[in-house]
Amino acid sequence: MIITKGIGLTNLIKWTFHHIVWLLIFIGIVANLYYFNIITFIIPWLPVSIIGTAVAFYVGFKNNQAYDRMWEARKIWGGIVNDSRTWGMMIDGFVTNLFAEKKASETEIKNIKKRLIYRHIAWLYAHRNQLLVATPWEHISQGGFTTKTAKKYQEKFGIGLVDDEITSTELKHFLPQNEYDRLINYANTATQIVNEQSRDLKKLREQGFIEDFRHMELTNILKSFYTLQGKNERIKKFPLPRQYANMSRYFIGIFIILLPFTMIPEFLKIGAWGVWLSIPIIALVGWVYVMMEVVGDYSENPFQGMANDIPMLSLCRVIEIDLREMLGEKELPPSIKAKNGILM
Repeated sequence: MIITKGIGLTNLIKWTFHHIVWLLIFIGIVANLYYFNIITFIIPWLPVSIIGTAVAFYVGFKNNQAYDRMWEARKIWGGIVNDSRTWGMMIDGFVTNLFAEKKASETEIKNIKKRLIYRHIAWLYAHRNQLLVATPWEHISQGGFTTKTAKKYQEKFGIGLVDDEITSTELKHFLPQNEYDRLINYANTATQIVNEQSRDLKKLREQGFIEDFRHMELTNILKSFYTLQGKNERIKKFPLPRQYANMSRYFIGIFIILLPFTMIPEFLKIGAWGVWLSIPIIALVGWVYVMMEVVGDYSENPFQGMANDIPMLSLCRVIEIDLREMLGEKELPPSIKAKNGILM
């Protein structure tokens, strides 16, 4: 997540430099063809302007849908934060000797609470880790220049800014070794961690550390975790439909190809030097359309480890600190800090 008030001009140029280069080269070639009278035909402005308007509407629709996916993901993680705090509060208040026939010591009760809360923290990091696994439609999976660029973005403006190995470290820290060895081998570790919580609650009900009502309330919270996890997985595993995600770049390409053949002749009307003035101006118009496409393209997948991602690691750490404070712990990990204006 970009947290600076604006995107610096230097970073913007770095992000879009290759687009600026090919736009200038293409338009420069067409301008020279007109300047040396190699081509003289003119495409009327009206049909090109109609195409440009249609493309703007189409790309605007795509960007709205991309933003909706990103904002929905942020709301889902907001729900995870809220329900996680509720889970910690209920574990702290519900797990007692009140209904137990065989009373446990205060230390044993505290260990039960710690086990349930630590297992939930493990679920957070496991869920985050699974959401970062690349899908076939994400940039990192496309091959060629796109993959190379995506890796560079991840390294300089994404998960490369944080130590992603923290996930496996945290899982080992929050799960008992035998439990970790068993759960880590499942296809969906996060799902099995929540199921392990359910099994634990059942045993606590049998032992009398919680009664039916409290067992039901805690189970409902586990159900909400499954719901929120499933919503995130829906966004991760179902892309923005390709007919909307990909067609816009073809439409923009058509518009940019036609643009110099209608604008350069207009600039020639002000003199021979007008052809050179047309190059940066037409490139600027094309750059605006390209950027509308790029912004939507890099916003539609909010879990791909780049600067536009939901700051999952930061949210996991916030929850971890809150829950461990509920246990009365004093030695807490630091909050995740933004680096280079990006919070992961």
